[in-house]
Amino acid sequence: MKPALGALLLLLLTLGSGPCAAAGAPPAWSGALTGRLAHIKATGRIQLGYRQSAIPFSYVGAGGKPVGYSLDLCAAIAAAMAEELGGAPLAIDYVPVTAQNRIEHVESGAVDLECGASTNTAERRRRVAFSPLIFVTGTRLAVPRASAVNRVADLRGRPVAVVRATTNEAAMRELDRLQRLQIRFVPADDYREALSLLEAGKAEALAADDVLLRGVLVEMHKRADFRLVGGLFSFEPYGIMFARRDPQLEAVVERALRDLAASRELAAIYNRWFLQPLPSGGRIDLPMSTQLRRSFELIGMPTD
Repeated sequence: MKPALGALLLLLLTLGSGPCAAAGAPPAWSGALTGRLAHIKATGRIQLGYRQSAIPFSYVGAGGKPVGYSLDLCAAIAAAMAEELGGAPLAIDYVPVTAQNRIEHVESGAVDLECGASTNTAERRRRVAFSPLIFVTGTRLAVPRASAVNRVADLRGRPVAVVRATTNEAAMRELDRLQRLQIRFVPADDYREALSLLEAGKAEALAADDVLLRGVLVEMHKRADFRLVGGLFSFEPYGIMFARRDPQLEAVVERALRDLAASRELAAIYNRWFLQPLPSGGRIDLPMSTQLRRSFELIGMPTD
């Protein structure tokens, strides 16, 4: 790993969580419960926000059931939370969120944990808190297999699909401004819709996180029809979002992920979604990156 990237991962781990707690340590709070934990204990329920098509992190699978890597992590956090709140299992309510309203749902308390594919940014940290890092990716382009487009510069004056209110849209608009490409942006509400725009010829490229492009192409059985081109042109570190200024909730989230790392269950959950067949039968076949492995080691995963 490059030193600068290693330092950035360390910074994100610090910003994404509160004071470090050893795996298996007792609850960090004393006295009465406050914030979201008090509400969760009183109701016996936890609200998990999920996305419709952020594959394989958070999406609607067979039978309309929300599934994915981030949802498995959130379920593990909910189990750890139940244990710390007295042992009775928590009922889980799945609440649909979009790229456009996910932050508002966390701020309002409509969801306790946003279990999607959300990038930890300084702007967002002014409104919500983030768990320790759960994935690292970056913006890339998907184009039709026969397209002549091989890099961002080839998109001068052409239509490009983006999902509204994502960091990918922001990255593409900034590149467009800096390079004066005069790109015509075609916004979509989610990744399935964005890919449909590309398939219908209404856009000549789709800009989104590399891993989400892989996921939607596999799930929609379109891998043979499109290709990913160019390098990554943004840095997208994912975390689970939850309420800001809630130290008790923050402590539970961090402890749960540290316990998952220490037991290697975090790696097992990763493998389930990125190396093994998805529930639909497709495979993403994306081994854990050096950057992500190092970030998991920083929160307690044993080194090989």
